[in-house]
Amino acid sequence: MLIKTFGAAVQGIDAITVTIEVTVELGASFNLVGLPDAAVKESYQRVRSAVKQSGFEFPRHAVVVNMSPADVRKEGAAYDLPISLAILAASRQIDAATLGDYMIMGELSLDGSVLPIKGVLPMAIAARSLGFKGMIVPKANETEAAVVNNIEVYGVSSLSEVVGFFNGGVNLSPVVVNTREEFGKAVDCFDFDFSEVKGQENVKRAFEVACAGGHNILLVGAPGSGKSMMAKRLPSIMPPLTLQEALETTKIHSVAGKLKGGAKLMTSRPFRSPHHTISPVALVGGGGNPMPGEISLAHNGVLFLDEFPEFPRTVLEVMRQPLEDRHISISRARYSIDYPAGFMLVASMNPCPCGYYNHPSKECTCMPGQVNKYLSRISGPLMDRIDLQVEIMPVPFEELSSMKSGESSAAIRERVVKARALQTARFAGERDIHCNAQMNSRLLSVHARLDKECMKLLEYAMKRFDMSARAYDRILKVARTIADLAGEESIMPAHVSEAISYRNLDRSTWGTTAAKI
Repeated sequence: MLIKTFGAAVQGIDAITVTIEVTVELGASFNLVGLPDAAVKESYQRVRSAVKQSGFEFPRHAVVVNMSPADVRKEGAAYDLPISLAILAASRQIDAATLGDYMIMGELSLDGSVLPIKGVLPMAIAARSLGFKGMIVPKANETEAAVVNNIEVYGVSSLSEVVGFFNGGVNLSPVVVNTREEFGKAVDCFDFDFSEVKGQENVKRAFEVACAGGHNILLVGAPGSGKSMMAKRLPSIMPPLTLQEALETTKIHSVAGKLKGGAKLMTSRPFRSPHHTISPVALVGGGGNPMPGEISLAHNGVLFLDEFPEFPRTVLEVMRQPLEDRHISISRARYSIDYPAGFMLVASMNPCPCGYYNHPSKECTCMPGQVNKYLSRISGPLMDRIDLQVEIMPVPFEELSSMKSGESSAAIRERVVKARALQTARFAGERDIHCNAQMNSRLLSVHARLDKECMKLLEYAMKRFDMSARAYDRILKVARTIADLAGEESIMPAHVSEAISYRNLDRSTWGTTAAKI
């Protein structure tokens, strides 16, 4: 008797259907085919024990399990549940009439309990698009799958519970999650607020500009000046996630197994802060069993690289292409996978090895030439891709001891949202372009045109500080964002001047006396 059950395999951040075919014939063997990895091959021992411990009989005949399509590698232990159900149906211990109406995934423990798995959200999306009536998943993953509307999701905790459901002895209720209601409840909840930051008004302004236009930003300052503290508050002033962005972000974290038990939908923008010992593969993704890297986990959010020059150069250089293209292609001999990587880069660094170059009260102890050598750890092409470069000075005691609260994140966020609304309307007809930082040369010539006065100011700065062509484009994008924050249709000289002031590290005078434009 041939029985078919259906599961899914995750490729990138999407899922494809896997058909599991089982026959029980004369003989005494167990054969599993269809390009399974070691974890799938080991399912025999888990399934055999789970079936017996659940009170059923494992067939004493030849069992053949085929997983198609055969050219797609099957990975992980998530196929235990559909394989066991197909074996029980083929040996006539379970009613197979409705077995094919459901996509079924779950790892089995030796005692028959169903354990959580990765990638449930993209599987549920695939199940709905393919017209399955419902999906059976581990109890710990039920709310994650129920985020997808118009498909019945059943969470189960044991193999016997699933068998009872198909045989009619157990009634399972589908899990219902009001996605829009849940999303609306938590969209404005943050752990940190800019009102807690004393002083540093120029840095707050730079963060506001960066969030309004989706620009990358680098913070340079002495230890204890507040770089990390302010970076952690950045998500609180970024525009709220749209429902589509939230689904896409949750899919990535689901595939990577980063969602906590009982998670429904990510409602705040991700903030990823990897240590500087990270490897290139951990940053961009890939590996033996391909997984999203930190740049993909930061998609639609912030990638914070603290101690920027301490990252190995090979690690930093792999970000150059994703920063431009906003996705990463992982190509290996056996597979090629695309992961989204539309993140906002926030980096921080000390100005020199000792940390006190250009400090107002502490003397730098570095040898001559060490400052430039330290800065040169970051390549010019990578530095060009950072729109705003801001120098942070320590907060004076008077401001630090003040009881007065700073401007709240909600007030800053309101201005950011208004600026983003202008950009959304501006790029409504453009594909994959949503903010000023994503503008190409064609769009810059249309939306960031300068009058003679602005052009003269920019020309003077470009020649005096020997800026690159990419820096020219970055200045135009930032100036456009500053104009949007001011509600101006045209870019004014003041906007250009402020944009130029955010290119501190392009200046030959950096670290001594700030150049005046």
